[in-house]
Amino acid sequence: MMPLLIILMGSKADLAHAQKIAEAAKPFGFEVEIRIGSAHKTASHVLDLLNKYELDPRPKVYVTIAGRSNALSGFTDGCVSTPVITCPPPSEAFGGADIYSSLRMPSGIAPALVLEPANAALLAAKMIGIYDPAMRERVKAHQAANQQTLLTDDLEIQQSK
Repeated sequence: MMPLLIILMGSKADLAHAQKIAEAAKPFGFEVEIRIGSAHKTASHVLDLLNKYELDPRPKVYVTIAGRSNALSGFTDGCVSTPVITCPPPSEAFGGADIYSSLRMPSGIAPALVLEPANAALLAAKMIGIYDPAMRERVKAHQAANQQTLLTDDLEIQQSK
């Protein structure tokens, strides 16, 4: 059963950010669905989406993308029993202070915060890998490739002296 990564963004303005996460999730074997929903403006639509996904028996992780007042991540986390990762888009608005809406959540609401899109996909893969040996092996292969890149770069620098 292919694991599902649901990327829920607050508006179409977040699409490029969502696509970075989706691209990073592909090598791990996720089926990715990108949706738009606002906890402030279309709460019933978001709730309908979450209810639909929660009925899906596949292993899943949600990644929420919302800036400014990040109600989407907390709302999502409070409505689902599976992991939620919040990956807010980069922002210079308010001097970057809008990140605080992703840092502090009410008690009982616990989305993980990851700022880099590729790292959000990696964390989702590690979460699924807890009980999926094939996913765990894809994570290990990803880590080995990263390590090899650094070792190759180090060797190249040493040989150029």
